[in-house]
Amino acid sequence: MKKFHPQSGFVVQAFRFALDPNASQEHALRSHCGAARAAYNWAVGWVTASWWQRRAEETYGIAEASLTQWRPWSLPALRKAFNQAKTTDPRFAAWWEDNSKEAYNTGLAGAAAAFDNYAKSKNGKRKGRKMGAPRFKSKRKARLACRFTTGTIRVGADGRHVTLPRLGTLRVHEPTSKLLDRVKAQAARILSATVRLERGRWFVSFQAEVKRDLERVARPDVAVGIDLGVKTLAVMADSTGEIRAVANPGHYDAARKKLRRASRVVSRRQGPDRRTGRQPSRRWEKANAARNKVHHRVANLRENALHKLTTAVAAEYGTVVVEDLNVAGMVRNRRLARRVADAGFGEIRRQLDYKMRQRHTTRLVTADRWYPSSKTCSGCGAVKAKLPLHIRIYECDACGLVIDRDNNAALNLAALAAAACTTGTGVAGDQDTAPVVSKPRGADQKTRITRPRRKASAGRAGGTTLPHQRQEEARDRTQAEPLTLW
Repeated sequence: MKKFHPQSGFVVQAFRFALDPNASQEHALRSHCGAARAAYNWAVGWVTASWWQRRAEETYGIAEASLTQWRPWSLPALRKAFNQAKTTDPRFAAWWEDNSKEAYNTGLAGAAAAFDNYAKSKNGKRKGRKMGAPRFKSKRKARLACRFTTGTIRVGADGRHVTLPRLGTLRVHEPTSKLLDRVKAQAARILSATVRLERGRWFVSFQAEVKRDLERVARPDVAVGIDLGVKTLAVMADSTGEIRAVANPGHYDAARKKLRRASRVVSRRQGPDRRTGRQPSRRWEKANAARNKVHHRVANLRENALHKLTTAVAAEYGTVVVEDLNVAGMVRNRRLARRVADAGFGEIRRQLDYKMRQRHTTRLVTADRWYPSSKTCSGCGAVKAKLPLHIRIYECDACGLVIDRDNNAALNLAALAAAACTTGTGVAGDQDTAPVVSKPRGADQKTRITRPRRKASAGRAGGTTLPHQRQEEARDRTQAEPLTLW
């Protein structure tokens, strides 16, 4: 085989296959994943031990210069410390040689990433919700996963087996031809492999550098706006005026009857009790496996439907416009949480993002979260002050247009593609650009305070501080202060 030479036309892609391990191989898989969890917990305890020691010494009045030094959490430092402790620590000395070194490296790399994310979150350098300090992983709740980056990692020539370090040759449940053919044609090179227990089955994911040719879309000059919903999963309106609706399959609602029956059987069996240490009966384990099988089928059906939808959209349109939905806030609504979670709004946007990145001639435009796509008239551009959710027909007071609410929103999203072409913002491939922002009413993107203001306190000369102002001041102070671990 010739040596692999990566070029500019290569991208990193993952290939996942289901495994059919025997009893001894499954035991080895669980041992490697457990070793990764044990190494992660050791790293968390080793680093945080210095934090607690410094905290205790401060209560004794010890000077700052004499306190215990902070232990580093970089991956090389954790590797060096773990190699010194694994032969003497009674938690590892008896069995650490049973697993590959990649298993322990998986846990140490996860701990290093967790501490980095925590430090960046404390310093205000990480977007998203505030992250706390890394905690120990529970043996009962932790996800079983292990990553291999070195050693013998290959796909069998017969297309039905894979080889991993220390685990040997494992049978694959499905053919590996989509990766094997590329490897044989010198169009792919395997970088790493990850084994994971997911939905009751073992999977292996190969991260490979794959040669990808330029893929053309069917209509590169056409832009489409996608309005996601619960009753109708997606309403797509393109720049030519064509409107298509994709019905919501509702896989979870269709399986609720089976889930009720399966859950009723589980509740009548003798299950585990952590308070008394009672072990579950064989009948409970059998019933619980039957219930999980229904859940896994629903998840697989949902994943298959979303992949088909996003693949068809990415292969047809040159520009796709989606909304920046607050899915985390939507699932807090107890009346809509189940249907919103079953629809998978966030997964649709994630899949469109990476699938359109694979095609260099396409782009993904993200409309601003505050853009009134449903309140704006797609004919004249007039904006309604209010439009309750129960009103499904949009009636414009200015031009008299009568149109379905979702169709009107999809047309407005498709019209944003022209603004994205002129401003160059909102493209998913641009890392340093902001999404398309449209404020037709001059909205300041802050919650309006409708209740009367409180009276200014006597000790505060500046009067009352609004909630959003207090949040901005706290964020400014957090970004200005140095990292404080406690």
